[in-house]
Amino acid sequence: MKTKKKGGFSGQLGFVMAAAGSAVGVGNIWRFPYLTAKDGGGLFLLVYLALVLTFGFTLLTSDLAIGRKTKMSSIYAYGQVKSGWKFLGYITFVVPALIMTYYAIIGGWITKYILIYLTNSSKDAVKDNYFTDFITSKVSPIVLMLIFMTITSIIVFLGVEKGIEKFSKIIMPGLFVIIVGIAIYSLTLSHNVTLPSGKQITRTGLDGLKVYVIPDFSGLTVKKFLQVLLDAMSQLFFSLSVSMGIMITYGSYVKDDIDLNKAVSQIEIFDTAAAFLAGLMIIPSIFVFSGVEGMSAGPGLIFISLPKVFNEMGIAGKVVGLVFFVMVFFAALSSCISVLETLVANCMELFKVSRKKVTVILTLIYMLASIVVCLGYNVFYFEVKLPNGSTGQLLDIMDYISNSFLMPLISLISAILIGWVVGPDWIIGEVCKNGEKFRRKLIYRIMIKYIAPVIMFVLFLQSIGVF
Repeated sequence: MKTKKKGGFSGQLGFVMAAAGSAVGVGNIWRFPYLTAKDGGGLFLLVYLALVLTFGFTLLTSDLAIGRKTKMSSIYAYGQVKSGWKFLGYITFVVPALIMTYYAIIGGWITKYILIYLTNSSKDAVKDNYFTDFITSKVSPIVLMLIFMTITSIIVFLGVEKGIEKFSKIIMPGLFVIIVGIAIYSLTLSHNVTLPSGKQITRTGLDGLKVYVIPDFSGLTVKKFLQVLLDAMSQLFFSLSVSMGIMITYGSYVKDDIDLNKAVSQIEIFDTAAAFLAGLMIIPSIFVFSGVEGMSAGPGLIFISLPKVFNEMGIAGKVVGLVFFVMVFFAALSSCISVLETLVANCMELFKVSRKKVTVILTLIYMLASIVVCLGYNVFYFEVKLPNGSTGQLLDIMDYISNSFLMPLISLISAILIGWVVGPDWIIGEVCKNGEKFRRKLIYRIMIKYIAPVIMFVLFLQSIGVF
């Protein structure tokens, strides 16, 4: 039985800004640049763009249409699409439930670096093992995580229109201005370098731009390409917030007169532009001061490599560093809000309780869970080999299960449901309910019926280490 959801977006602008806020988060600014650097620069960009225009469009359209048509969050929405498919809603619910155990921790790390630049202690951040020493300490990461979690909870507590929409309308335009500003600045940088041979060269931001956008096909094998594809798809899930219930929840708040087709295109543009600009502001600047080697820092790219780059910039670097981490803070906050909102919306429907009560209870639960994951770097430290070949501890395990394992599985099952059980017309009818023209209707049909199930099955097998 349907329950009437309280609150909703006031209009298309508020919805697009909120959805873009979820999409344009720390996944774009933190995760996208290091994956691009790891996977051959322009090669990763090409694969990611192709996925956004095909898989991203298909999955995003499906999630939003399911949410708006059922007016329910993911935990019940799939059961409304087709009787007997409620299990998919429960699987989907697990993804934000896992992500929420570590998202506020990353937000706490970002908060730490804001404090460093505010207190004029940025030189400390360039010391060897500074980041490692910080995340393995027992008090500071927990305190900062609790602060970040509290801010997230207050915004969700205020509701959809007064909290999430109002925050997104203010923050999203500002984020783009800052990203564009730093990206342009990074292209103007130059640095004299003495090679081991004694020869002096000058590396520029434009040289870094070439490394970023020109595909590197050297040593490319089928296995390596599949890994690039898996990384790009994992980033797509994380970035567009698909296959985790977030966009179904946001779709349930969307009014029937909103043009979903247009909204999907706008979210795609916001997300892809933010991801590209994030790489543009980070990769050229790191290349200028650290070369190609500096881009191998992996997930620690913005916490280890970038502070060293800002330090090389002198006084300007202190200002740029502060502005950068403030921007990343708000990007992380917008994403964390969407994850918590999804959990709150689902629990409101599950337990038939008020938003305020659910928000407080979930906040306390996730504060405790995040403390445990924080202590995974010291008190509860251990390493385990993951099926995809990487090693990690608590935070990495949560990230692997949610992003690399569950999201491809959910997308596979969802594609089967939409493509073969209820049929693509179920979604297409919702997108075109007010007579709107669905320009990519043919692409949607082909993707959801034939291509998405096959690719998702291959990626799922890849994620569990079958090949």
